[in-house]
Amino acid sequence: METESTTGDASNEDTADETVRVWLVQRTYSDDEQNIVILVYATPDGRRYLRKERALTSFGDDRPTTAAVEASSDSLGTVDDPETRERYAEEAARVADEHAPDDRL
Repeated sequence: METESTTGDASNEDTADETVRVWLVQRTYSDDEQNIVILVYATPDGRRYLRKERALTSFGDDRPTTAAVEASSDSLGTVDDPETRERYAEEAARVADEHAPDDRL
């Protein structure tokens, strides 16, 4: 798993924010809301994930969907289901093998 630690000045080292690269593993349409796309990014081991919701109309703006994003470790959820974890890990590996992190998908 690739991680990058970001620190401020020496007085803020105790509050350093760790970022983690997560890869796009799922793109679905919301059942509850019309015109909402749910993007799920996961760590390469499939154990942590980031969920983003985007209005379909926002895809016309300058926020592309990329193969990977850097996310604050505090913003990641934990995948408890072993089957989902395995599926996320496989898909993260596939996307990482086929795309650069900033490739638009």
